Amino acid sequence: MAASPAATASVTPHPDRPRITELRLSAFAGHRRAVLPLGPLTVLAGPSGCGKTTALRAYDALARLGGGAELGVVFPDPVACVPERARPDAQRRRGFRIGCTADGAAGPVRLDVAVQAEPELRIVGERLTADGIVLLETALRDPGRRAVQAAWHTAGTAPVTRAPLPDDRLGTPLLPLRVAGKTDGQRRVLAAAEQMVVALRSVFACDPRPGRMREPVPTGSGRLLGGCDNLADVLWRTRAECGRRHAQFVAAVRVGCAGPVADVLAEPAVGGAVRALLDRGDGVRTGLSRLGDGELRYLALALVLFTGPGVLEVDPAGEVPAALQTLTVLADGFDRGLDPWQRAELLRIAARMCGRGHVRLVAAVPDASWAAGTDGVTVVDLEL
Repeated sequence: MAASPAATASVTPHPDRPRITELRLSAFAGHRRAVLPLGPLTVLAGPSGCGKTTALRAYDALARLGGGAELGVVFPDPVACVPERARPDAQRRRGFRIGCTADGAAGPVRLDVAVQAEPELRIVGERLTADGIVLLETALRDPGRRAVQAAWHTAGTAPVTRAPLPDDRLGTPLLPLRVAGKTDGQRRVLAAAEQMVVALRSVFACDPRPGRMREPVPTGSGRLLGGCDNLADVLWRTRAECGRRHAQFVAAVRVGCAGPVADVLAEPAVGGAVRALLDRGDGVRTGLSRLGDGELRYLALALVLFTGPGVLEVDPAGEVPAALQTLTVLADGFDRGLDPWQRAELLRIAARMCGRGHVRLVAAVPDASWAAGTDGVTVVDLEL
């Protein structure tokens, strides 16, 4: 696999904002020793079966683990993540390994995780490093105990502190509860851990499902789901919250949808539900039920790119100011069902929003020839 030259040309305007710059799939499903560079706007390209969706799943899994989720919730079918030809050891153990690099004020910080899938699901190894120094390392010492032995850097009178950590969740987000921050070494550990956790949080995995977007939906939280099923409920909320952002969204819909578009709105429907529609500007309103799959996917993806963590169903780091966080959108089948002008407009919107530094996009497409060479776009070909 290889990244396009555009990868080196993309520079985020907020160099201290934590962000994931590399995804490593050392042994995960169909990937072995795969290293994927990630820019502000990354396009993963390759034919069906090359592992695009798998890469997005690994990123999403790391994000959820970084938020403190339990291993069994993140990997409900862990055996599917084990490389197909991986042979069990003498104790019948098999597993997988994933990792990433987060850049920010603390410099590049690496996180690598080894997960045992069989015979029991557990984290058997975790390593957090920066500048070649191991800041946190865990290992399974006693298979009979549901814990791993952890050691973290302190650089005080005792260079390393050791303690058990649970084997069903990531240790990095637990460090602020365990490390006092009294020595320079401890503060370095905390800074690296916080940078990694903040970079991993606020991930929105998105794959709009047009078949579920056409019908009225009940009003709810007003937070967009990954399938964009409740788009009407979100429009009901957001249209009045930010007129400027909504105007930008309407302008984008005008480019990507057939016929005139004066507004995109939601209105009450039977039974307390709401339905979304296009205002054609001449007294005619078109319900989403009349739009094609490509138009609906385009509309949903444009809304995602113009909104933020407060509107999307994500789990940001609540203790960190929003100005120091980055929303990462994982879009599988980004150009599925789209016409050339629709995907080109979405790419233009994505490049503009990602260029501001508060949004990043990792999109999967079969063929990225239409995006290659675009300023600010990192193309990673999974075939090479």
